[in-house]
Amino acid sequence: MPKVIVLGGGVAGMTAAHELAERGFEVEVFERNEEIPGGKARSVPVPDTAIDGRNPLPGEHGFRFFPGFYKHLPDTMKRIPFGKKTVYKNLVPTENIMVARYGMAPIVTVAHFPHTIQEVALLLHDMFGGVDSGLTKEEIEFFAARLWQLMTSCYDRRLNDYERIGWWEYCEADRFSEAYKSLLVEGLTRTLVAAKANIASTKTGGDIFLQLVFNMMMPFVDADRVLNGPTNQVWIGPWLQYLQSKGVKYHLNAEVAYINADNEKITSVEINMNGKTHKVTGDYYIVATPVEVTATLINEDVLKLDPSLSTLTELASYVSWMNGIQFYLNEDVQINKGHVIYCDSQWALTSISQLQFWSDYDISKTFNGKVKGILSVDISDWDTPGLNGKTAKQCTRDEIMQEVWAQIKKSLNVNGAELLRDDMIEKWYLDRDIVTKDGYQTLNREPLLVNHVNSWTLRPSAYTNIPNMYLASDYVKTYTDLATMEGANEAARRAVNSIIDVSGVKASLCELWNLHEPDIFEPFRKHDQKRYDKGIQWKDEFSGIEHLLAEIKSKFHKTN
Repeated sequence: MPKVIVLGGGVAGMTAAHELAERGFEVEVFERNEEIPGGKARSVPVPDTAIDGRNPLPGEHGFRFFPGFYKHLPDTMKRIPFGKKTVYKNLVPTENIMVARYGMAPIVTVAHFPHTIQEVALLLHDMFGGVDSGLTKEEIEFFAARLWQLMTSCYDRRLNDYERIGWWEYCEADRFSEAYKSLLVEGLTRTLVAAKANIASTKTGGDIFLQLVFNMMMPFVDADRVLNGPTNQVWIGPWLQYLQSKGVKYHLNAEVAYINADNEKITSVEINMNGKTHKVTGDYYIVATPVEVTATLINEDVLKLDPSLSTLTELASYVSWMNGIQFYLNEDVQINKGHVIYCDSQWALTSISQLQFWSDYDISKTFNGKVKGILSVDISDWDTPGLNGKTAKQCTRDEIMQEVWAQIKKSLNVNGAELLRDDMIEKWYLDRDIVTKDGYQTLNREPLLVNHVNSWTLRPSAYTNIPNMYLASDYVKTYTDLATMEGANEAARRAVNSIIDVSGVKASLCELWNLHEPDIFEPFRKHDQKRYDKGIQWKDEFSGIEHLLAEIKSKFHKTN
């Protein structure tokens, strides 16, 4: 069988290895991290916390989030053994989404279609005035109209028109209140930290917003899921064991140094391992490194074979800092049974209280034995001054901790409540990918690609014009269209499909899924497609929901 060299051992690289190994290919993976597999998805032991014979505390690059519209990643997880079950069973649904605000009561709503009377009551309470949102009737109606336009626009219009319009601009955020901007325009997309409302296109921001909304409207879909333990314990570790059982060779501390090419194809790759440079060869090469790394590997010899890859240099400039900090508390403060969005926080914070979902994890066996709760926080804005007047990049690591804690307390300790206290903190851990020099945060070893307006045209396909080189990372053109674990998994499947196609190996292709939208909107999309094909802009020629009901009635009569 052909041999495939996979460069990068994160979600994309491991997915490619998984799909190839199950089809009989010989696979060798090279990952630059020294000790821990999984790339940005990994969890890590917090340094210097394995004391008195106890285990180290679990840290991470950022908390894991598996929304209901993910299809590719869950499919892979269903094929990873975990005892008598699979790691897919380690996904558990959250219950609520909380939007916390400075000096105001939080807005809490269910993270799924309501299943009980209590959940219906909670949904109606916050939707119909139970909490003062600060939104005007005009703002709510305008945003609803914007969503209706997205739902009823054809896919060609979204790709060719809405990709060129910013989500912020489309929602006309600048002419409305701060509540409108933070609650609606940024809204749920902030949980998916790669979707920045002031940067993303309407195609990206709008599509993802719709997916989250549609998921919450579907009775049998868990819109928000998390793992039931530390990532490497309940997912990445078992995954690596499965790959190795299939013959995959997975090398840690193996950084790609150079891609060698002749006048036709890739001939070899130079890998730095354990202080030495090794030349490795294979029949096919999958580049599954992040975009900022891939851009440095596309040398002149590679560009001669495929000049279109030059766009990766510009695409690599679209990365942003999105990293996590964990607070280990001596009380298990269950702020919310799901994610919390701190909509007023200057550093775009989101968090989750993890131990409530880790049913089989004994935190008392870690560190000093006093930790009872883990508050995991993602910092998505490192360039806006915080309450202390500094950006996160201008702060020391201690100042980052203090400022994140201050913004969270200001959001949660409202109306006289004291949900969080300083004396609760036993330990904290800031992602070690953030490199400190002279007191400032000067380097992020693993930033994240953020979709910009018109960035779709810069993104390559999984296949290239080089006959034995393929791309598998979250910057590749995919249905997912977002730098996420799901996007990385889908990109890897596309790369594997291309290898199967050109290799002549008789094997099934990897399955791919497009984003799902309810069929009930199909008549509207078809109507808009006719307008689009004639060069006419979108127009709501119907009376919204009334016409929708008429369409349903019409279809019913045609089938009876």
